[in-house]
Amino acid sequence: MSKKRAWLIPLLFSLLLVTACGGNSSDKSDKEATQNGGTIKIGLAANPSSLDPIKYTSVYESNVIRQVGETLVKYNQDFTELKPDLATEWEISDDRKSYVFQLRDDVKFQKGEYQDGRKMTAEDVKYSLERPAFHSAMNRLSGVDSVEVTGDNEVTVNLKEPNAAFLAMLTDMGNIIVPQEEVDGWGDKFGQHIVGTGPFTLTKFQSGQQIDLKTNKAYWGNKSKLDGVSFRIIADANMMSNSLLSGDIDIATDVRGQERQVVEKAENVKLQSVAGFSTVYLDMNMKKGPTTDPKVREAMYTATNVKDIVDGVNQWGGAEASYSPLPKGSWGYEEALKDLVPAYDPKKAKEILSETDYADGFSINLYCADNRVAYATIFQEQMKKNLNIDVKIVTQEWGTYSNTVSSGKADLNIGGWSWYPDPYFYLNQEFHSDSIGSLGNGRGYSNKEVDELLDKAMSSTADQDERAKIYQDALQLIMDDHSRIELELQETAAGVSDKVSGFKVNPYNSIILVDDNINVGLKQ
Repeated sequence: MSKKRAWLIPLLFSLLLVTACGGNSSDKSDKEATQNGGTIKIGLAANPSSLDPIKYTSVYESNVIRQVGETLVKYNQDFTELKPDLATEWEISDDRKSYVFQLRDDVKFQKGEYQDGRKMTAEDVKYSLERPAFHSAMNRLSGVDSVEVTGDNEVTVNLKEPNAAFLAMLTDMGNIIVPQEEVDGWGDKFGQHIVGTGPFTLTKFQSGQQIDLKTNKAYWGNKSKLDGVSFRIIADANMMSNSLLSGDIDIATDVRGQERQVVEKAENVKLQSVAGFSTVYLDMNMKKGPTTDPKVREAMYTATNVKDIVDGVNQWGGAEASYSPLPKGSWGYEEALKDLVPAYDPKKAKEILSETDYADGFSINLYCADNRVAYATIFQEQMKKNLNIDVKIVTQEWGTYSNTVSSGKADLNIGGWSWYPDPYFYLNQEFHSDSIGSLGNGRGYSNKEVDELLDKAMSSTADQDERAKIYQDALQLIMDDHSRIELELQETAAGVSDKVSGFKVNPYNSIILVDDNINVGLKQ
């Protein structure tokens, strides 16, 4: 076997620089003394429906799971390399189908209802990886053939085929290590009583309102400066910023639209904004309804003025029009592929639609979560004006929306996607036929040639540049099928109180409160 240590595995892509925008707030340094203790209050823009790692479907859930659980490996702060977490090192077999992980021997679970904070074992790792490998709602650990305990502190994961993205997959919060007693004991309710090995312990899960955590005093890593964390569910953007300005919360996440300006101009808070890995798109159902006709999909895309939608929703900055399923921060992004996107041309769109059975227009439902209504409203107006298509907007809370889309019941839906820089996390999850039935591919996209290219890129022994070329070949086919309308690339933005020290927003929109180099606190 050839040894691969985490800190020696670079992921080459352009670094994304955080830019902090301030209003009239005082210019206090994060080096200012912080008190040990206090509970930081963080606003979440949607309600996490389940914290069970094999059931979660959104960044809102993962940001809570991230505080409670840990994975074998993790990204560094800049997402440029992988490094150890619960694994200390690993070896990869010459055929790249087996990964042998050496585990830390000083890790304990948080105390729960069915175990008292016992030591994590190799058996726990085997159990925890088998769950997402064979039961994940989002295929978060696909391609695993078996997991074996091969030593007191050693686990071997065997893959069906080589997978160039496997180590990156392991960093996902769907693959945290959990104790089987708690999962079995709570059953379907484990998602409201999650137990892991992380720096914080779940104390209260109040769906739709609040999730409280306390610092895990038995944590093996850096101890948090905080006593605890309180996540407050605030779906309304205006209420989110008002809660920040009034001091009801210390960090407001998903700051968008006019609220960016509100936070920028306010005293005692700052807007942190960074070019992100987040895309927004409009899916068109490939299995039922008018959009099964490729000409209908092409007509609708051609009749969509994407720039007007993006500018209308983001009058105060924070986004740009998207021309690809990949964000610019992905090393698979290719600027030239934007030429494959249909140019806005209402006249041409009518001509294309006239070649179908729907020349006179039709009615169709568009599903979205509350925070996407502005996009839906502008799109609705464009479809009526340009193609006589009556779009009915159906808003749903996140859990219901996720289920509707995953089950293929949405005629149209507006979604958002944010993951890691490897194209695998976008293209395989959103366009491979194996992902049909999950949130990423609820529309039922299937193209055999695309599947073959995505499989080739995943199993390829080629270097990153060659993998990028394979993904770009797949993108040409994907974009020609017009299964969805690319809308925007979002910045990740948060409003942060001057009382908070050490917090930095990152491209993935993940909330990191304590790590090797980060320890968020509250100023005196």
